[in-house]
Amino acid sequence: MAEHNDLGKLGEELSVQHLRAKGYKILELNWHYGREEIDIIAMDGDTLVVVEVKTRAGTWYGEPEFAVTRSKQKALIRAAEGYIVKNDLNLDTRFDIISVVVGPTERKVEHIEDAFYPTLR
Repeated sequence: MAEHNDLGKLGEELSVQHLRAKGYKILELNWHYGREEIDIIAMDGDTLVVVEVKTRAGTWYGEPEFAVTRSKQKALIRAAEGYIVKNDLNLDTRFDIISVVVGPTERKVEHIEDAFYPTLR
């Protein structure tokens, strides 16, 4: 497996640990809807939480969360709609980003709740 894949997997593992420590219930990991993927789907109380994890080895090019572009947000929204329809859910839904930096001298996990909101196309 490529080194960047290992880094991404570590970031997702750290994110799951973080969410569980906060009392979230993990429903799905790497859930696919067509070509779209949601890294983590979880419950925070009565709220469905769609989580995008971005992991980097450093912040030379900015914080990892800045890589969640508008097009990535739209893809996450489409996938979340697919998950909600497939599972016949009627829940408040929130979109979070977990930004992970795992470098030689630092390890940082930042959870950004309500990172973006679904809007009409």
